Amino acid sequence: MAMSSRQLQGLGYLPQAFHIKEPTTSFPPKRSLSLKLKEQSKLRRVVRMSATQVTNSRISYESFAIKPPMHPTYDLKGIIKLALAEDAGDRGDVTCLATIPLDMEVEAYFLAKEDGIIAGIALAEMIFHEVDPSLKVEWSKNDGDFIHKGLQFGKVHGRAHNIIVAERVVLNFMQRMSGIATLTKAMANAAHPAYILETRKTAPGLRLLDKWAVLIGGGRNHRMGLFDMVMIKDNHISTAGGVTNALKAVDLYLEQNNLQLEVEVETRTLEEVEEALHYASQTKTFLTRIMLDNMVVPLPNGDVDISMLKEAVRLVNGRFETEASGNVTLDTVHKIGQSGVTYISSGSLTHSVKALDISLKIDTELALKVGKRTGRA
Repeated sequence: MAMSSRQLQGLGYLPQAFHIKEPTTSFPPKRSLSLKLKEQSKLRRVVRMSATQVTNSRISYESFAIKPPMHPTYDLKGIIKLALAEDAGDRGDVTCLATIPLDMEVEAYFLAKEDGIIAGIALAEMIFHEVDPSLKVEWSKNDGDFIHKGLQFGKVHGRAHNIIVAERVVLNFMQRMSGIATLTKAMANAAHPAYILETRKTAPGLRLLDKWAVLIGGGRNHRMGLFDMVMIKDNHISTAGGVTNALKAVDLYLEQNNLQLEVEVETRTLEEVEEALHYASQTKTFLTRIMLDNMVVPLPNGDVDISMLKEAVRLVNGRFETEASGNVTLDTVHKIGQSGVTYISSGSLTHSVKALDISLKIDTELALKVGKRTGRA
């Protein structure tokens, strides 16, 4: 017998009110999720998080272990709803409807299939809550913690149908974020004493999540977008007619519009570094950082020559923050970090991410057996 949309919604996530062409601007009223650890549980921590809706459909991040970066228009709740709607289509999970008894409850366990830094735990809570607020989730790890292959680091209890509906969306986000966090941790450790930054080379629509994962991995965030920092790049310089003209135009614009923003200028040669420094010595400027672009020169043997970069840092002499960019890899970042630069930015943190292998299994005994057979547990 065919089921109505209302009946289908009772069995799991069916996004009747979500339309891609006409996105909603109002969401459910304020609600919170408090997750309590059972006494007999072997898990060590209670995770409490809030999926509170505030004005303009924004979410309160106060209870998150590591808060996401701020964005004035980003709709995280909408991203979650879009991901679930993409999966559910207009029928919901037809396989669950066909195979799983309506009232069956289960426990499913998060299983790490490789070593790395876990990220996306707070986001996973939000997704489970969106699908079914009655689902109970417990974790033995927090965002930013190390997990090793074979570790069960969390579990979710409740209606099997709804757990499985949320499973793939949760894992897609968590695996990507954990991959970013894992690489960021390695790069940040190697770059010390310089700080590692990502760039705007993020997956479209996932900017905030990618940058959140960088924070979880121990990195720092570069500008969120085009709106929160003035970044004078090569095309701006070419169009404006040089470094000096570009800096003059930016200073005038910020002053006329009464804006207080950080300003970074990209330099590609030592002459451009000197030009920026000369301009700044002659006038009051909003300039705060100088990017030293592609001053790390790759060598045939796989090493890098940082002599030009070091000379640029010497010229700046602490008057401005400096940022090395170009030819930054896990193999080269340590040497670059010894040059004296303040920051090292790497697009590879987000544009070439390798997802961390994580699964969510109801039958963990069989999952571990299969994982050992394939070398993934």
